[in-house]
Amino acid sequence: MTVTPESSMPVTDIAARRSPVQRMVGVWRNRELLLNLVRKELKLKYKNSTLGFFWSLLNPALYLVVFTFVFQVVLGSGLPYFAIFFLAGLLPWNLFSAALGASTSSIVGNAGLIKKVWFPREVLPLSTIGAGLVHYFLQLIVLALALAVFRYAPSLQFCLLLPAALITLLLFTAALGIALSALNVYLRDTQHLLELVLLAWFWATPIVYPYTLLSNRIGTWALANPLTAIVITFQRAVYNRTSYYDPTTNKTIEILPEESVWWYLRNLGIIASVSFVILIGALVLFGRLEDNFAEEL
Repeated sequence: MTVTPESSMPVTDIAARRSPVQRMVGVWRNRELLLNLVRKELKLKYKNSTLGFFWSLLNPALYLVVFTFVFQVVLGSGLPYFAIFFLAGLLPWNLFSAALGASTSSIVGNAGLIKKVWFPREVLPLSTIGAGLVHYFLQLIVLALALAVFRYAPSLQFCLLLPAALITLLLFTAALGIALSALNVYLRDTQHLLELVLLAWFWATPIVYPYTLLSNRIGTWALANPLTAIVITFQRAVYNRTSYYDPTTNKTIEILPEESVWWYLRNLGIIASVSFVILIGALVLFGRLEDNFAEEL
């Protein structure tokens, strides 16, 4: 894949004429470059590392050990098969948080490349999301091992929603990543502020606690968090139970909504539609800000 030197193309004029649709088409036409950048991201992440991609497996495994000890042993949570429940929500969250953080700093981190050649700048944040997707599939090995160890069967019916949930998550991440990557060029505190936002966002999403604990207090407003609808879809498919009987209180404790496949699919559709609108806005914002990237970098 060849790129055109900036000296031979009027980058500013081209950027000003490109609509969001043209930008998406441009990314598709440069998909080979995008794949090469994904490979570059993966190689750089574990450059000179002995364990290499094995580190991707250690991350969710360590989280699993720590949170299981805290919530099951220390706090005495009676949630059965907590490991399955937790991993089902943690893995999509890891994909979202890692990809969003990397995409936010992708333009600044590739300043030398941007100054030398012309190419659709949007491929930089998208390449980090692509690399995050590879790590996500690797981390699924930990979930698969957990399912095998506990001999736990997911819901085949709700597993049909997993591709839709994953696509929705990627669309939402891409929309935010493209916008934040452009803002971070001018406001370098963006990437640092994002770390704090993601920390609060993690605990606002029902990953380590049941969705019903949140919905019982704020009702359907719990679904205002886009990650909530996505995470509970993963949990409903993989964890495959909506309640359990607590012998200590002699009560049935609700975990996830006892709703149909269509209810979960409707929520994903809403999030996907909103994400697409955000993506259009992000591309417009990116187009307006990218004219002076080289000067700001």
